[in-house]
Amino acid sequence: MHRQRLTCLLSLCAVALLAALPVWSGLTDFSPGLIDAMQKRFGAEAPRRLQLFQSALSKIRRDAGADGLRAAIQTANGKAELALLQKVNDFFNKIPYLTDQEHWGVPDYWATPAEMVASWGGDCEDYAIAKYMSLKELGFPVERLRITYVRAVKIGETHMVLAYYPFPSADPLILDNLVDEVQAASLRTDLIPVYSFNDEDLWLASGVNRKGGASTVRLWREVIDRMEKEKRM
Repeated sequence: MHRQRLTCLLSLCAVALLAALPVWSGLTDFSPGLIDAMQKRFGAEAPRRLQLFQSALSKIRRDAGADGLRAAIQTANGKAELALLQKVNDFFNKIPYLTDQEHWGVPDYWATPAEMVASWGGDCEDYAIAKYMSLKELGFPVERLRITYVRAVKIGETHMVLAYYPFPSADPLILDNLVDEVQAASLRTDLIPVYSFNDEDLWLASGVNRKGGASTVRLWREVIDRMEKEKRM
């Protein structure tokens, strides 16, 4: 993503929030209509890929068990909690990286998790959004999750990751498509935070000075709208 795009997004975040975001649930409850639509768009492999996504989240739930999943989520910086984050990170990082231009034919496009999985490709925004939505689906509180724009020093580009805060003042854990291992932000000296957001708000890099609601970011709003349409198929 270019600096001009980043500046544009930041300016949009100053606009007042006019409507609350819908509460999303049933992330992998793919209807026959949605599966058919994805197959028509992305080919015969799309249904199998969506099944892989569904199976991956189901396996995480099953392996942890209802009580274990609850306990892991309630444990700040616990090993079980980290293991869940790592499993979600691992699943999406298997999907090939493709720029928006080569994948969608446009300079910037934020895909829904279903679009990313069915097409089996995505860029940094798509990875971060899919991981964010998947952790929400597993029951992780939204206030612990922040989709975060950073400057990735090693590749010399703006980049997007998902930051997970076990508690508000914690050193967040970073889920990134550039590095498979989930690591604490303090170890990721190659990333310089710019701003972050979730369903509820947006923060500058300081993490203190809030700048309006996340849904004022146009591309984020469009992702949510498309997910709602997918849900009704």
